[in-house]
Amino acid sequence: MANNNKNKKKESKSSSTFAFWMIGLVAVFILAFIFLGNHSKQEDKTTTTKIDYSNQPYKGKELAPVSIIEFGDYKCPNCKNFAKDVVPLIQQELVDTGKAKFYFMNDSFINVDSTRSAKFAESVFQELGNETFWKFHDLLFEKQPEDTKYEKIDVYTEDFLTETLKEVASDSDVDKVLKNFQAKKSDNAWNKDMDYVEQLGVTGTPTIFVNGERFDGQTIDDLKDMVEKAAKGE
Repeated sequence: MANNNKNKKKESKSSSTFAFWMIGLVAVFILAFIFLGNHSKQEDKTTTTKIDYSNQPYKGKELAPVSIIEFGDYKCPNCKNFAKDVVPLIQQELVDTGKAKFYFMNDSFINVDSTRSAKFAESVFQELGNETFWKFHDLLFEKQPEDTKYEKIDVYTEDFLTETLKEVASDSDVDKVLKNFQAKKSDNAWNKDMDYVEQLGVTGTPTIFVNGERFDGQTIDDLKDMVEKAAKGE
């Protein structure tokens, strides 16, 4: 199980960065991930971890043959950019075409806001379902402060999260989520995600996995190729 000691151990972990652009007559999106910072595991894991995708929020068709996971932190600026600029490309190229499902799992490492917002989002998912979860998820990233100094400041208070949820849910539904969150019913779901962070050797956010294997490519075509191979069992 993940715990506070695990979070403290990961406070020095830096976020990954990424860039994307279009080239050529046909739109070709280039997606680059550069992992920075002073946190690294002693050895990277070549994972064979079996992942339980049940009770996880996802975009896509239930019968899509491949599962893509983003490990992210709601306080991470690069995750905000990823949600705004890259996830729509994944949705268009892989999710809407039925080739893959796209999951979000938590890697909460920046500060207490990271954990609080992640657990609150888990409560949203448990009480209000997949559709409202993604509305809240996207809105939370949109409302992330631009100034990076806020990474170390307590911003995502319970009041802030509640007011944010009110923008996409009724008062009665917000009350359900609050009761869930305050009763710590979402803790197990968050712990499950954080256990996978450890098992899979995640060292930065956002980090992408395809059927349990880390994506280390540089372009959207690399990701598409990886998904196609995974669909064939390669």
